Amino acid sequence: MTTADGVVRAKQSLPARIAARTGGGVLRIVLILVGLFWLMPTVGLLVSSLRSPQDIAESGWWTVFTEPAQLTWASYGHLLENAKVMDSLLTTALITVPATVLVVVIGALAGYAFAWMDFPGRDAWFMVVVGLLVVPVQVALIPVAELFGAIGLFETTPGVILFHTAFGLPFAVFLLRNFFAEIPRELLEAARLDGANEIRLFTRVVLPLGGPAIASLGIFQFLWVWNDLLVALIFADSGSPPITVALQQEVRQFGNNIDVLAPGAFLSMVVPLVVFFAFQRQFVSGVMAGAVK
Repeated sequence: MTTADGVVRAKQSLPARIAARTGGGVLRIVLILVGLFWLMPTVGLLVSSLRSPQDIAESGWWTVFTEPAQLTWASYGHLLENAKVMDSLLTTALITVPATVLVVVIGALAGYAFAWMDFPGRDAWFMVVVGLLVVPVQVALIPVAELFGAIGLFETTPGVILFHTAFGLPFAVFLLRNFFAEIPRELLEAARLDGANEIRLFTRVVLPLGGPAIASLGIFQFLWVWNDLLVALIFADSGSPPITVALQQEVRQFGNNIDVLAPGAFLSMVVPLVVFFAFQRQFVSGVMAGAVK
């Protein structure tokens, strides 16, 4: 081995050296096994949602591979008959979609302003945004509940949307500002010389280049709002709760109502999985772009 080869190998990372020694085929098999192991809880929940309560009480979900006759759609029929749980899915969508869109839109506008527009106190205000990142949600629950109660937003869907939007904005502004700041200044100056104003510059140049970061932000915000229980439990309308609260209430009131809980929990889980896998390419592009920059 020459000295140059030794230097190259010394610069390689440990995963790269392992991949080079074991071969791509072995590494691919290991990654597939890791992925299957990660999906095992989802598969188990899916199988449980297709079994009767009696079978669930008597044996584990893996017995379905030796006794496929256990599979039945009866639990999903019971779920469709449960109006409260089905309505909660619509309520969750009505909360998650606006909270995600508002955070992405406002975060993109503010990120562009902090990155490329000069205004008094820009750096100081950005430090305030960075400071808000460390404020836990639990600290604001009681003050915000009192404020929402005074203005009539407590236990309402708009109140939940407003809360998620407010607490999602600091991370959104921080992420998009740092991403937009890496856009070459020459590109923006060339667009200004061509007569582009700030709105056209933002919509025609910055947004297309920031697509991966915006997609990553949208996925993070969607998953956080959809899976939230704490905020929904306090601020959501008790008569029309999101899916997480509806399932929690089913557990409290009917501890053995597994024929509704299993399919409801699977539907609650599968929606974020579909969103993630649908936009995983944009998500990976955004993460890799941020890592390179």
